[in-house]
Amino acid sequence: MNSEFSGSLENEVVELRNRVLRIEDALRRRGVVLEETKPRPVAEVASVAQAPNASVASGSAAPVPVAAYAASAPPQVVGVAKPKDGRSLENKIGSQWFNRIGILALLIAAAWFLKFAVDNHWIGPLGRVLIGLVAGSGLIAWSEQFRTKGYAVFSYSLKAVGSGVLYLSLWAAFSLFHLMPAGVAFALMILVTAFNGLMAWVQDAELLALYSIVGGLSTPLLLSTGENHEVALFSYLLLMALAVLVLVVLRPWSRLLFASFTGTVLIMVGWWIEDYTSSAFATTAFFVFCFFMIFAFAPRLVRVKNEKTSGIHGWDALALVVLPVANASLGFLAFYALLDRAETQGAGPWLAVVFAAFYLLLLRLPAQGRLRASPVVLESLHLAAAVVFLTIAIPLKAQGRWLTVGWLVEGAALLWVSGRTKSLLLRVLSVGCLVLGLGALLAVNPSASLTPVFNSRFGSYFVAIAAFAFSTWIAMKAMAEEAQKASKSWRAIAIGASLLVNALILLAVGLEIDNFWRVQQASAEWSQQLELHKMYEQFSDSAWLMLFGAILLAVGFWRRSAFLRWQGLVLLAFSVAKVFLFDMSELSQGYRILSFLGLGALLLAVSFVYQRDWLNLRAKTQEKQEGQSA
Repeated sequence: MNSEFSGSLENEVVELRNRVLRIEDALRRRGVVLEETKPRPVAEVASVAQAPNASVASGSAAPVPVAAYAASAPPQVVGVAKPKDGRSLENKIGSQWFNRIGILALLIAAAWFLKFAVDNHWIGPLGRVLIGLVAGSGLIAWSEQFRTKGYAVFSYSLKAVGSGVLYLSLWAAFSLFHLMPAGVAFALMILVTAFNGLMAWVQDAELLALYSIVGGLSTPLLLSTGENHEVALFSYLLLMALAVLVLVVLRPWSRLLFASFTGTVLIMVGWWIEDYTSSAFATTAFFVFCFFMIFAFAPRLVRVKNEKTSGIHGWDALALVVLPVANASLGFLAFYALLDRAETQGAGPWLAVVFAAFYLLLLRLPAQGRLRASPVVLESLHLAAAVVFLTIAIPLKAQGRWLTVGWLVEGAALLWVSGRTKSLLLRVLSVGCLVLGLGALLAVNPSASLTPVFNSRFGSYFVAIAAFAFSTWIAMKAMAEEAQKASKSWRAIAIGASLLVNALILLAVGLEIDNFWRVQQASAEWSQQLELHKMYEQFSDSAWLMLFGAILLAVGFWRRSAFLRWQGLVLLAFSVAKVFLFDMSELSQGYRILSFLGLGALLLAVSFVYQRDWLNLRAKTQEKQEGQSA
């Protein structure tokens, strides 16, 4: 009984071993690397197998070990090797490169033969057109053979060449030989474009769709007769844009949208330069509005390649970043140029406000459709566009001090909104508006009038001081709310705005002091005492520097702010340099005494406060040093 069992088991083990060897051989042919293991001898397996049989025969309840029936350990997969291209360089050169060069050589030979035949009048106009149509159709049909063999890119290139030959043949039939009217040639070219679009859709070929768009946009250029057909031209471009919009909604072909936008803009600019007149205002404005709206909403509908990931990748950046910026800029310029006429001279600022309102409305719309990869990017771009157009509206409408006031108020308001919405982009834009306002204040602000303090220049400085003080308060409030998570940008804004507040106060009052003495100098009483007037002005400037430095020190002591105290110390140091370097030589004996007396008394008072250590600064410094040493 045992011998019969042992014999049958040996046969089964041999059969299993052969099967495993066949499986391993098949895996190796597929590129799977297997770890070599030594198979156990058949006799050993058979002897191990007898033990469980004996235990069963004796009525023992011991379990049968399954591992005893394994002829060898199962093969372990170490790694999967990528299938290598077995073709050598010689094979690639012979099968691919020579093939493509040969195709190109045949095309060149055919072109030269046709030119030779035309030059010798072997082929008439109709024959030339027919040969072109047949050659183009043949190239398109021939390209399908390459596509079925796996040469997709080369197949699309052949289709592009064939389509180009068809376009040129139809153009020659219309423009050179006058064999067909413009309407027939136009319809046939649209048919070629539609065929390419259909092939691109069926074969899921973005490159072929791109070729189709290029051909479609070239059609009105090829059939142009120099006449102005605005409605027909822009209607055709509008249909092209809508067709592309449908494609990018259904397929992840985002770069087609940018190609359509670029071609449409170039054609419209060329038409504008050649044919636009003020009589076409309404029609042109309608088409510009339609194109602007299509390309404004298209980035919200476009289907990107990586919908489940965050961020923008590759060509999607053209449709999601570059196109919105270009569409907003060119759209505003187009409408501004349309409104640059006698009847609508003052519409520029309101146009900028309308654009800002449109992008704010666009910002409020939820990200629908295919846009899941980067809604934050579009929202940021829309917000930036709204702020930029509001900023542009101010210089278009306001001048002088109102330009300054407008930018400063806008910057402060945007910073307040930034604090409420936690928007870093809005924070950056608000700082930009404040910088523009500051530049306008220093560069284009009008000079003061004869009335001191109560004049337009001091009023502009007052608005600037209030705007930067408000900005300081917003930044400090945001830092307090965020506590440990406060960003460095808020701290930078708080420091910069507070410094500008003090600098503008110093500058504004100093300018009014100079203006006061300038007004006095113009009077008859002072006209004969110019030297005395200069001393008064010099002394007043020094006194104001020392007084403002003392005020900053006092407020710094009161508020326990080292930041303010350091500003006061810097001003006092500047006052010391001015008194010793300038006042000593410019002022008379009496004013020189007053300058040094005031400076000395102020410096002694400050020194006394620091020596008494009323703010306990020494203890704090000692604790800090002990903490660092520990």
